[in-house]
Amino acid sequence: MKIGNVMFRHWQCIALLERYKNGRSAITLITGKGEPVACATVNVPEAALDPDEVIVKDWSENSGMLDALIDAGIVFPPHRSVPLGLGFVVGHVCKLKSVSG
Repeated sequence: MKIGNVMFRHWQCIALLERYKNGRSAITLITGKGEPVACATVNVPEAALDPDEVIVKDWSENSGMLDALIDAGIVFPPHRSVPLGLGFVVGHVCKLKSVSG
């Protein structure tokens, strides 16, 4: 389901709300032609999340993703972080601004 438009790096993207296999919310970004740009979130089954929360990737090739999603009005600023077991990498837990369906 389309949840907004996002400018991520040099791509004008469409943000889609999808589901991981365990039912948690996922955000993916695609171009207007439907080409994949990025998966903006990560699924961490052991992290406690509310149904309206996602864990945003903001490292390496996804650097800048958090600000892009906040600026686009897709998520609220993070209220906590979770370690991802990848060295010093953390995921940012954010509430979705609007969830339907």
